[in-house]
Amino acid sequence: MFARHALRAAQPLRTQTRRYATEPSSGGSNTAIYGGVAAVLAGAGYYFYSQGDNAAKVKGAAKDAEAKAKDAVGAAKSKVEGASAKPAFTGGDQGFISLKLDSVENINHNTKKFRFELPEGDQVSGLHVASALLTKYKGPGMEKPAIRPYTPVNDEGDKGYLDLLVKKYPNGVMSTHMHDMVPGQSLDFKGPIPKYQWSANKHTHIALIAGGTGITPMYQVARAIFNNPEDKTKVTMVFANVTEEDILLKKELYELENKYPQRFRAFYVLDKPPAKWSGNSGYITKELLKTVLPEPKEENIKIFVCGPPPLYKAISGVKKSPSDQGELDGSYLEQLGYKKDQVYKF
Repeated sequence: MFARHALRAAQPLRTQTRRYATEPSSGGSNTAIYGGVAAVLAGAGYYFYSQGDNAAKVKGAAKDAEAKAKDAVGAAKSKVEGASAKPAFTGGDQGFISLKLDSVENINHNTKKFRFELPEGDQVSGLHVASALLTKYKGPGMEKPAIRPYTPVNDEGDKGYLDLLVKKYPNGVMSTHMHDMVPGQSLDFKGPIPKYQWSANKHTHIALIAGGTGITPMYQVARAIFNNPEDKTKVTMVFANVTEEDILLKKELYELENKYPQRFRAFYVLDKPPAKWSGNSGYITKELLKTVLPEPKEENIKIFVCGPPPLYKAISGVKKSPSDQGELDGSYLEQLGYKKDQVYKF
């Protein structure tokens, strides 16, 4: 449905600032992290005690700071463990491997989350950021198998499983087959299929423009950034859907907004918003992008785009093939002054 309702004008936007407060840098060691906690606690103690005898508030501030420090340490530990674990997918000549479906969760009226077991419980997927997996299915009467790419939505360091978000399309052979699957059945996978190679602080500011299930590779990049305490990249996301129910990974995205308000900004656009919708209505427009994206003259920025064909055509120009990004071709981004090398189309 999103493809049929391509890109009508959005309602007037409230003025949004392009400025982000700079966050203090942090080291990768526990000593540096807890040193930062000590500084936070000292500042909290001065403030609260300067207001009077307020030991309870100081204790609460200390607890919050300690929790954030432990989150950072846990993320770093998971990264190290994931890097040293055995990968299930190694690419090259490995070919397709069969994974058993462990569970299915209904997300909304046309989307489900599928958890597949990796061959061994202590294995990680082997995917890097950003990359995807190919799925293969050949049903009765099919001359050729259906092969479709999907980007898992769980952490690359998770052991023993991978999660896929799959939207069912009316004529989608693979999505229909997967929605008909039940736990215990198997599906063939191959990968990883490399996309955009990410490394910490590769860009100072990135924008993620997504429609529908095009959010999955965007979330993979954002998750990698915010799971790494050393990565200080700023992220602006523009996410278009038909209804509020269609917003996938809503909880996860809201958590990023709340946890990193100075570095992660999200703008939601709905074709059919509810009565009390406070976001943008209609479709992604040039005016919206001009307002919220990093300016093209800024150094070291990148704009990522992923969604249905009409979204590509209007916003970034179509992608010609897996090896050819194509031109911006009169799209909104070209009209706003962005260059081809500043844009990546998933």
